[in-house]
Amino acid sequence: MASKGAGMSFSRKSYKLTSDAEKSRVTGIVHEKLLNDYLHCIFSSTDHVPPAATSRKFLNFQNLPERLDQLLQVDSEDEESQGQVEGRLGPSTVVLDHTGGFEGLLLVDDDLLEVIGHSNFGTIRSTTCVYKGKWLYEVLISSQGLMQIGWCTISCRFNHEEGVGDTPNSYAYDGNRVRKWNVTTTNYGKAWAAGDIVSCLIDLDAGTLSFCLNGVSLGTAFENLSKGQGMAYFPAISLSFKESVAFNFGSRPLRYPMAGFRPLQDPPGADLVRAQRLLGCFRAVLSVELDPVEGRLVEKESSEWQLQGQPTVLLTLAHIFHRFAPLLHKVYLVEAVLINFLLGIVEKDTPAQAQSVVHQVLDLFWLFMEDYEVQDCLKQLMMSLLRLYRFSPIVPDLSLQIHYLRLTISILRHEKSRKFLLSNVLFDMLRSVIFFYIKSPLRVEEAGLQELIPTTWWPCCSSREARENKEVKEETSEERLRRRAYERGCQRLKKRIEVVEELQVQILKLLLDNKDDSGNMPMLCPPEYMVCFLHRLISALRYYWDEYKASNPRACFSEEAYIPPQVFYNGKVDYFDLQRLGGLLSHLRKTLRDDLAAKANIVIDPLELQAATMDDLDEDEEPAPSAAQRPMQALAMGGALPLPRPGWLSSPTLGRANRFLSTAAVSLMTPRRPLSTSEKVKVRTLSVEQRTREDIEGSHWNEGLLLGRPPEEPEQPVTENSLLEVLDGAIMMYNLSVHQQLGKMVGVSDDVNEYAMALRDTEDKIRRCPKRRKDILTELTKSQKVFSEKLDHLSRRLAWVHATVYSQEKMLDIYWLLRICLRTIEHGDRTGSLFAFMPEFYLNVAINSYSALKNYFGPVHSMEELPGYEETLTRLAAILAKHFADTRIVGTDIRDSLMQALASYVCYPHSLRAVERIPKEQRVAMVRNLLAPYEQRPWAQTNWILVRLWRGCGFGYRYTRLPHLLKTKPDDANLPSLQKPCPSTLLQQHMADLLRQGPDVAPSFLNSVLNQLNWAFSEFIGMIQEIQQAAERLERNFVDSRQLKVCATCFDLSVSLLRVLEMTITLVPEIFLDWAWPTSEMLLRRLAQLLNQVLNRVTAERNLFDRVVTLRLPGLESVDHYPILVAVTGILVRLLVHGPASETERATSVLLADPCFQLRSICYLLGQPEPPAPGTALPAPDRKRFSLQSYTDYINAEELAQVERMLAHLTSASAQAAAASLPTSEEDLCPICYAHPISAVFQPCGHKSCKACINQHLMNNKDCFFCKATVVSVEDWDKVANTGTTSSAP
Repeated sequence: MASKGAGMSFSRKSYKLTSDAEKSRVTGIVHEKLLNDYLHCIFSSTDHVPPAATSRKFLNFQNLPERLDQLLQVDSEDEESQGQVEGRLGPSTVVLDHTGGFEGLLLVDDDLLEVIGHSNFGTIRSTTCVYKGKWLYEVLISSQGLMQIGWCTISCRFNHEEGVGDTPNSYAYDGNRVRKWNVTTTNYGKAWAAGDIVSCLIDLDAGTLSFCLNGVSLGTAFENLSKGQGMAYFPAISLSFKESVAFNFGSRPLRYPMAGFRPLQDPPGADLVRAQRLLGCFRAVLSVELDPVEGRLVEKESSEWQLQGQPTVLLTLAHIFHRFAPLLHKVYLVEAVLINFLLGIVEKDTPAQAQSVVHQVLDLFWLFMEDYEVQDCLKQLMMSLLRLYRFSPIVPDLSLQIHYLRLTISILRHEKSRKFLLSNVLFDMLRSVIFFYIKSPLRVEEAGLQELIPTTWWPCCSSREARENKEVKEETSEERLRRRAYERGCQRLKKRIEVVEELQVQILKLLLDNKDDSGNMPMLCPPEYMVCFLHRLISALRYYWDEYKASNPRACFSEEAYIPPQVFYNGKVDYFDLQRLGGLLSHLRKTLRDDLAAKANIVIDPLELQAATMDDLDEDEEPAPSAAQRPMQALAMGGALPLPRPGWLSSPTLGRANRFLSTAAVSLMTPRRPLSTSEKVKVRTLSVEQRTREDIEGSHWNEGLLLGRPPEEPEQPVTENSLLEVLDGAIMMYNLSVHQQLGKMVGVSDDVNEYAMALRDTEDKIRRCPKRRKDILTELTKSQKVFSEKLDHLSRRLAWVHATVYSQEKMLDIYWLLRICLRTIEHGDRTGSLFAFMPEFYLNVAINSYSALKNYFGPVHSMEELPGYEETLTRLAAILAKHFADTRIVGTDIRDSLMQALASYVCYPHSLRAVERIPKEQRVAMVRNLLAPYEQRPWAQTNWILVRLWRGCGFGYRYTRLPHLLKTKPDDANLPSLQKPCPSTLLQQHMADLLRQGPDVAPSFLNSVLNQLNWAFSEFIGMIQEIQQAAERLERNFVDSRQLKVCATCFDLSVSLLRVLEMTITLVPEIFLDWAWPTSEMLLRRLAQLLNQVLNRVTAERNLFDRVVTLRLPGLESVDHYPILVAVTGILVRLLVHGPASETERATSVLLADPCFQLRSICYLLGQPEPPAPGTALPAPDRKRFSLQSYTDYINAEELAQVERMLAHLTSASAQAAAASLPTSEEDLCPICYAHPISAVFQPCGHKSCKACINQHLMNNKDCFFCKATVVSVEDWDKVANTGTTSSAP
């Protein structure tokens, strides 16, 4: 302790001896008159001690105990009532009845006042009931989900479907659905939010029941309550799974007491009076100073008081604390007396002065109270501060939150108190992350945002439209003034929130800077808290990271931070059941055991491998606990952790996310001897409860967390080892919780966009409404007012969300995590096979954080403004391009995520240009992987990537909204929008080069594309047949939405596969048309067969496709003639119009030779029912029929002219083919397709077919169609008859 009296050792027992006569002559005690004046000043209480008694004799330490007894005498009305109070039945200490008064599965906390739902709709009541009088209790809402809070009688019976309010004589308020319940339900009250306090009031004299929300009455909810014999009402609640609340029956001061109503549990009235009087005496000590030289008392401010070791003052304080200390273990007195006193100091003085006074008060606590008394008091003090902060209402200046945080900082900066709190309180029962949360106000008028942001504004278009459409409508001068006024209000709000955030960062720095080998960890954290907590953690982490760099020049700055790859395989960090890139950890350690020994000098303990093997084989053994069941223990602030909080309080996901905080010790790293290349270190996986400090920070022989450095990594440490694990945990936290919460918060912005659109539509209708229709105009005006009021409310809420979640500083934090993940992946990739040990969440965070930066933070903040934006895009592009087909990554989920991320990446110009900037060999490797046969991986995502490289180059393939929908609903702003085309000619060229290179690349790729097209279109036709049959039934049928979705997906896949074929034919036409290629004829015949099949199915008159399209079913909006017919037309035009005459003739002959070819299908493209007569002009298209000529906004004149030339060419060619065709006997036709004459015989079995059928079959199978014998060779049928020439089988 810093004061002069710190060296004295006083105990309360020794101070009892000061009443002896000899103590008056102790050296240092002031003379009697000054002592009398001082004691009278400290213990003056004229309201409770008769004047004659005070003036009869001087006060000294001999008669001070008697004086204190008189001072602490309590009037009879202040004494706590003994026995039962009229109108109340049950124990005087009211708690939840966890023994028999519940239904369903509920989790009740140790104090029996907090409850968490763990079943569908669990119900629990209190131990005490009331039958007469006016009573209330408070419920602290921890989560805003489905709950019914109120009163019930003991006769009420509940189950998993019926809770409080669903039975007679039970009454409830539900702020989630904003209703009241008593068998029936009606609208009532306001919506509640997490952090609100509901007061439940019952007046059994008047027979009424009402509720208050944050002290504001919601009105009488129920009247005419049943009263009389046997009718007594219990506080009760029913709550859904994972919902949680805390009750206050009176064990703590009510936050919102109501005049005339009593809490169910009586406050400790007598002790409260005594504590207040003793606090008054203590205040007097702090405001009065003895001047023994001049023999007088000097009044001073408490902030100027110093403990100087004067015996008179020390003895006085000892007498006060002798009576005061036993009272401070009660939470009611701590909250009502001590916290109010400390908050008064914080509110009155400057931060430095307040901290000085608080420290002196804590010094006195530790000096004059027993250790267990101080510890109990501090525990209750911090619990109350957490509760007060969490449930404090939001006021415009955030003064309540600021005062609670300033007091917390003052307490934590007291070294001895902080040591105790870190080791026993903050990371066990108190869930300290609550201090780092800033709750969002659900009701802006109560938060005072109307005064802070008087002018509201909202964008004229959504943020997505603003990013996609560069031609934004210019705002008017009035809109500009409103926007600027709104931005000024947002800036004022942000500055006030930044004050709170800075205080939160200071608290976290104090928690992280703990060099005492002690500490515990937070076990339960609501997901919504994690976003704020992550940002505060990043601020503190970067501060300590750069501070370490300042003292260790060889370390790196936080801007260059990454996680070294050895952290993932040396067993020092327990990732529980989180998946690794290469699969299960036990499998990796078996298969990569040699690589670990060669590259990292790590030998896996054989006992561990044997144990893992036995666990895999022993199926009857009890399974290992899941991550939700394992104790979340770890080193806490640099020390070993005691037993954890009960496992049922650990969230399965967030418990793992909170693990990292416990390893956040910031201590100087001692120099370590580097591990020589010849040394082999035998390691085992250490669970968190087995780790010591050396496992994290290392020792003179051990690199701790960095054990097993691969040769690719530099020798110098990146930073302090404990900071590395904190960073690792922060990335894990983002993956497990934060990204999901960021996506949820975007809902406010989406609501603003929806209401803004509705308001614009209403205003347009008002302008168009005839003046004579006053009735319609009145209704539209009402709607306009409702939308405007809602937008005012939402725009203020959006300002709060932007300040707390989506500000520029928060964006930089997420960007920092993205860059760390990129560097970590790059370093891990250099380790070769050991890259498989990296947890999957690093790739997930890289993908998701980029998505968040791109989609969640606009339009106010743009990712393009971030430092190093172009370089970061390029590095992420390189990672996606390399690892989407990386054989070291085996998990299907992460492979799909990589594929989808790459597909999204090539949709946008900025990110597509980044893909084009990566090195050429990486680009070529990416395209090669995309062209690999589709059977080896999920082909749909691969195909979509290729399609997006082509969009904007194909026939009529430049639309951003589906043209057929715009024709039917031109003014519908809710139509699905596609990204603007941004083709990549560079990647298209790589694709063309690869297809020309090897003889097997193009056939295998195109064979898989044609197979998938055949499957997708066949599935689509089968599904629309089922849909049509369901629609034609007389009884009312509803088509399953999932079936509609799959049907639309198959259609979209068919269109995209056709577009890939169009791209291939355009880039490399010789694959199909140059018959010098061995497979070109076969591929062209297969292509012609599929194109004719599609055309015949889609273009037939009044066919199945037409009927389903005219139904306009929701979910099938994309299914129409235009997308698929334009794709087919693009292929046909490239085959029949472009190119030299020889190639055109080959394509024409193959197309006409297919038995499914119908010229009528080609005519359908231009709206003609039949082919035109030779030499006649095309008639005008029928508007009721489909025609490409109706889509001139999307198909230019040149493209239409090409279609007309194609139709004329096919008309002429088909007429010539019909005239020249000769009849063929059935025996000479291929027995497989019955379309072409027999032209090949198989050896050795001798069966026959046409060349097209056998060549297509041999692409996938070497067995004969008929006898299943292996086909060795295929011989030309005509040559067998004549010369017997053979050709080898493909």
